[in-house]
Amino acid sequence: MSFPLLTATAVVPAVGAIVTAAVPAARRTAAKWLALLFSLVTLVLAVVVLVRFDPDGARYQLTESHSWIAEFGVRYELGVDGIGAVMVALTALLVPFVILAGWNDADPQETGNSRWRPTQGFFALILMVEAMVVLSFEATDVFLFYILFEAMLIPMYFLIGGFGDRAHQGTDANAAAQRSYAAVKFLLYNLVGGLIMLAAVIGLYVVAGSFSLSEIADARASGSLDMATNTERLLFLGFFFAFAIKAPLWPLHTWLPNAMGEATAPVAVLITAVVDKVGTFAMLRFCLQLFPNASEWATPVIVVLALVSIVYGALVAVGQRDIKRLVAYASISHFGFIVLGIFAMTSQGQSGATLYMVNHGISTAALMLVAGFLISRRGSRLIADYGGVQKVAPVLAGTFLIGGLATLSLPGLAPFVSEFLVLVGTFSRYPVAGIIATSGIVLAALYTLVLYQRTMTGPVKEEVRSMPDLRPRELAVVAPLIALLLFLGVYPKPVTEIVNPAVEHTLSDVQKKDPRPEVEAK
Repeated sequence: MSFPLLTATAVVPAVGAIVTAAVPAARRTAAKWLALLFSLVTLVLAVVVLVRFDPDGARYQLTESHSWIAEFGVRYELGVDGIGAVMVALTALLVPFVILAGWNDADPQETGNSRWRPTQGFFALILMVEAMVVLSFEATDVFLFYILFEAMLIPMYFLIGGFGDRAHQGTDANAAAQRSYAAVKFLLYNLVGGLIMLAAVIGLYVVAGSFSLSEIADARASGSLDMATNTERLLFLGFFFAFAIKAPLWPLHTWLPNAMGEATAPVAVLITAVVDKVGTFAMLRFCLQLFPNASEWATPVIVVLALVSIVYGALVAVGQRDIKRLVAYASISHFGFIVLGIFAMTSQGQSGATLYMVNHGISTAALMLVAGFLISRRGSRLIADYGGVQKVAPVLAGTFLIGGLATLSLPGLAPFVSEFLVLVGTFSRYPVAGIIATSGIVLAALYTLVLYQRTMTGPVKEEVRSMPDLRPRELAVVAPLIALLLFLGVYPKPVTEIVNPAVEHTLSDVQKKDPRPEVEAK
């Protein structure tokens, strides 16, 4: 029996979560190093998955299949295509930076309870989220995916509600209530989506007689599974609704600004750069593959919703006074681009959407983590409380600028390539939608440069005059992310080579080909 590599990528952080949580209260530093160690081992395994994945090989590779609940046909089935392999790598890459950035975020305040272990709990929850997200990118059994899709909400709920932004806690007596509100809102929105998805999962089993993604896809391809049109559309809507909440897509997005605003900066990165990607990934893996006809039927409405997300998220970001909420609304705009690329139904659009998931994760992590370092120094999330930071902390200001420029997709930085591919792929099939989407680029430049101008330039405010620059640990977090933004901005081929064959399979599922150019090349 070959080594279960995919299982190992999830088991290692899960075991790390248990071990970290069991560390005695007085050994907080040991718990941090253990969490970091387990996350690095997971990263090594994810790199092995990428190395062993053959883009020219079978659609799903490194597969594992074991009977789980035989009475209901539920199996423990794992496998990765190019998109799944890249998303596993992105998750494993970001979690060590999340842990390093949150190194001191959960250290206990003054307390007489020597048994209180918030630090151990904080890092254990992060590792548990990583384990569930990684396994969700690998699951090829629909029921197994559903379990993971819902289960990851539990540790995220406690991370949002139990470990809030200390800058906020120190200035607002209602901070605990606001954190609780944000956590409950996050949980309720996603639970509602999950319950509707559960009904669709059951309906799919009744119609197809299986939860196996490969078995259902093969049955559709052979013609032995023939869903009624209305049935397929209802099942598609049940899945898509849950994924649109997770993504988040307008108008199901309102939980995100609250969650990111009240969470610590590292947890905010975990939300938008890791957990939310499960929603857009699942649109590609499940919606398009299981319900190709319904996907085509719903495309015009979804394209409109994606365009609204792009423009609305960017417009609201322009008017924000809170740094973290600005980044949250910018992410809503970016997720609009990802969904637009997926449902443009072109190779450029879907390749760009997948690349966008990777690049958005890296760029948002860079910007939000630097913003977190900034907020922890000043003790405020309000843009108006800053000014002249670049004169007292030039490295912090410089890295903040690079993260911001990546957010607005500046040429030479990684998000530019993915956004360009999404727009090209969209314009070739839906020219009007492509033109409207470009307004998001202009608005992104506006909110990013205004944010930088108001916080980093101008006269030095008295409250930031003694602000220290980035420390070595903080540089160790930011520098690799910026290096990746530069590398993938110049040379995205390592990612596109892996994802392009998977995109071709997805387009084949929905029986779509790229539109022919109106003017033939001579």
